Amino acid sequence: MKCGQIRVCDRQADVDILQLQELFNLAAFWAQNRSLADWEVAIANSDPVISIWDDDRLIGFTRANSDCVFRATIWDVVVHPDYRGQGLGRKLIETLLDHPRIRPVERVYLMTTYQQEFYLKLGFEFPNPSTAMVLYNQRRINAASARAIEQMFEKTF
Repeated sequence: MKCGQIRVCDRQADVDILQLQELFNLAAFWAQNRSLADWEVAIANSDPVISIWDDDRLIGFTRANSDCVFRATIWDVVVHPDYRGQGLGRKLIETLLDHPRIRPVERVYLMTTYQQEFYLKLGFEFPNPSTAMVLYNQRRINAASARAIEQMFEKTF
């Protein structure tokens, strides 16, 4: 790996969507095959968005949503496999946590599958596990659509 100039960026507009999709397809099993259109929507609705670049190559990324007072949630933390172990994941999180929209927030949440130890080292804790809940909204939307189709057929027959 040839390493050029590493820089951190906090501008949404600077994220190259094609490179972002390639990075996640390569390095994030949980975000495979997200569409370019979905990435554009996700980035447009996230603030801050933090990216790390080696010259013009996207090598790290994360984003967050926040009410800027009480709660924030960190999403999609990823570092290119060739650049892991160099402190770039820590740099992503520290830069995000120091952002003016996140710094004053009372609680910052994140979800991770296998990287708990990494986040514990950064000061994250395990809250009461019974407080985490998920609504799989797509299932609800699909069920509502199915009911609407059934009702439509009931009316026509």
